[in-house]
Amino acid sequence: MIVDDSLTVRTIFKRMVESDPAMVIAGTASSAEGALAQLGAEPADVVLLDLEMPGIGGLDALPAILATPAAPQVLVVSSLTMDGAEHTLAALSMGAADTLLKPRPGGFTEDYRTQLLGKIRALGTRGAEPAEEPARLIQPSFARPGLARRSWRPEVIGIGASTGGIHALGLMLRRLAPDFTVPILITQHLPASFIPVFARQVEAACGRPADIAADGLDLRLGRILIAPGHGHIVVRRSGDRLTTRISSDPVPSGCMPSVDPMLASLAEACDGRALGVILSGMGRDGVIGAQALVDAGGTIFAQDADTSAVWGMPGAVARAGLASMIAPPERLGEAVMAQAAASSAAMLR
Repeated sequence: MIVDDSLTVRTIFKRMVESDPAMVIAGTASSAEGALAQLGAEPADVVLLDLEMPGIGGLDALPAILATPAAPQVLVVSSLTMDGAEHTLAALSMGAADTLLKPRPGGFTEDYRTQLLGKIRALGTRGAEPAEEPARLIQPSFARPGLARRSWRPEVIGIGASTGGIHALGLMLRRLAPDFTVPILITQHLPASFIPVFARQVEAACGRPADIAADGLDLRLGRILIAPGHGHIVVRRSGDRLTTRISSDPVPSGCMPSVDPMLASLAEACDGRALGVILSGMGRDGVIGAQALVDAGGTIFAQDADTSAVWGMPGAVARAGLASMIAPPERLGEAVMAQAAASSAAMLR
């Protein structure tokens, strides 16, 4: 379903979607009220949602849209303005799965159509597995609990996420108690202009300071560092200090920023004493870094298919046999807390 108050935008999006024979338009609406009325009778797998519309608007209507019987995935169409970033990230934290920048006039190009259809396709087939092996039946066999090292306290937690990851990240971070002080690194696939707003959102979600990573910043207890939009976080050790460097080197996933360099550098800098968490996201970013971390003796947790908007990144790590736990975000947060508590108890003994 396409929801936008601009007839021009609705028409262009409709034409783009209908160019793919595998996709069907369930309906179009010029307001959130109209969308809600239609979704009751015409369920949709994916809702393409403008946030700034007359009436209640897309942001206020989002919880009701997500709660309609088909539980659709929501792809937010966002402007490049600061207000657009604020509203879009609020929507993503509430459960919208992904965002797509709304182009200026003349920007609805073939490349834009390809990007739009790719996002819709991924969201419309979330967690999909071959018909003979549903994800919910085979997923538990992917977990490798024996990989987890239970007798040490991780020096750093590295979290990677993409499509659907912001909502999952909030759920996970809220399970970390105030006395959990292990430094946290976050690589979230987002437009660069959204990162400052995202950092403030992360601070609010978990009640601890969050900064955008830069060259030479120390990893400090109780603080969070977030990858900037223009580069990957790379961690280096200098004596007792762990510091960040920002790299723009190409990576196999093609992502900027990428989860792989972050996890791979933690494997080396921490001698494996690090915990990586892979949340909802499209593609395979994180597999290479997760392999390096596990090979060094570290631990990887992954979000499960049922709660992921797209089980691409966590699914790739799980299928590679690298995850010692596969679970919803809340349970992953509790497991991170338990790892620290168990490690502390072992040190006291």
